[in-house]
Amino acid sequence: MTAVFKARKADLLDFDRPPENLITEHHLRLDTLIRLRWLAVAGQSCAVFAVHMALGFPLPLAACLAVIACSGGLNVALRLRYPITHRLEGPAAGLLLAYDLLQLAALLFLTGGLENPFCVLFLAPVMISATALTPRTTAALGALVVGLATLLAFVHLPLPWPSPHAVELPFLYLVGQWVALMLALVFIGVYAWRVAEEARELSQALAATELVLAREQHLSALDGLAAAAAHELGTPLATIALVAKELERALTPGPHDDDMKLLREQVARCREILKTLTSLDEGDAPFERMAMRHMLEEIVAPHRNFGVALEVAALGDPAAEPSWLRNPSVLYGIGNIVENAVDFARSRVTVTARWDADRVEVEVADDGPGFAPEIIDRLGEPYVSSRAAGRGAPVEAGGLGLGFFIAKTLLERSGAQLKLRNAPPPLTGARIRITWPRARFAAPPPEGAAKASQFSLRAAAT
Repeated sequence: MTAVFKARKADLLDFDRPPENLITEHHLRLDTLIRLRWLAVAGQSCAVFAVHMALGFPLPLAACLAVIACSGGLNVALRLRYPITHRLEGPAAGLLLAYDLLQLAALLFLTGGLENPFCVLFLAPVMISATALTPRTTAALGALVVGLATLLAFVHLPLPWPSPHAVELPFLYLVGQWVALMLALVFIGVYAWRVAEEARELSQALAATELVLAREQHLSALDGLAAAAAHELGTPLATIALVAKELERALTPGPHDDDMKLLREQVARCREILKTLTSLDEGDAPFERMAMRHMLEEIVAPHRNFGVALEVAALGDPAAEPSWLRNPSVLYGIGNIVENAVDFARSRVTVTARWDADRVEVEVADDGPGFAPEIIDRLGEPYVSSRAAGRGAPVEAGGLGLGFFIAKTLLERSGAQLKLRNAPPPLTGARIRITWPRARFAAPPPEGAAKASQFSLRAAAT
């Protein structure tokens, strides 16, 4: 049973890398692209008719409408071929966006090339790719834009103009237009990708948290089923034991002595199993509320004997020492922080509790290299895990990634505030201070936390 609890502890605390089954796939709904293309078809048609008819600019109207009709025909073909819920994988979506770039380039070729101010629409497919597809696909589309823009700077039909003489814009203006388009392409592409990537990371982290909570709810349900099964099976098992005893008296001595002995042993074994299942539901009741220092000792116990001295200190009036309810969120949150401190400490980790009439504090301090200055302000975001390497914990190994994000989220849900800093020179190491209002700290855990599995509590203490 202890091995099962240890396995559960490892399963619950290993959040420093994204779960493989939660890695986001880069898909794009076909319906989204079709709707955006219809919008482009409508806008291009209105622009062509307005320039040609309302403003009186000469345009190769038939050729422009033919290019626009190609996009409309493609939309109709895609709508007939695929259902509205169809999702495109990265390469297929990239090809459709590449077509949009080629179609726009053809329209710009007919209407002035890079001299046409509508050339900024080259940015739209790249931005869509940056927000929904892989960086490789976005880079490929960006390279296509560079090639098309460069070609249109030299090869194009004259820019439509009301005067009979074509307007020749200075070459320096075309160079400036090209440079502006390239800068906008890089800036908007990188910006859109970064914002979308942060949103994906946060969504993935929240999905991982929901997965853990769902797993704990399943374990809690199994815990209740085990207790119910033990209760329901107790009566028939007692009947079997009574009948077996009567049969043993009637048939002994005889040829069935070994069978009766085996039956008696198996009945006794079943009783022990049911007793164990029942004890799982009742074992922690006497320790539902514990003093501060006792609870901290329970949290740090699994992290001892790793070559790092772990000290627990309590600073405050012993008569006013807070007594808190078991809150799985708090247990996991502080446990994850202590585990990270042990991973990066050189020789010592100190867990200090302080309290007064207004607040309760827990500070976890280690003597490791501390937090890297460039990421200390970002700690608590999903997958920020570039803390300076410590004892047995290279930078590549992570630490303070998704696990710290979940721990911070759970602690803040319990009403805590977290402050992170490095030790002042000449000392080294990281300091994480967790502070609760005294009234909030003494309150019962939230309903969701109160229903957390008994298994997770024992796993944290094993």
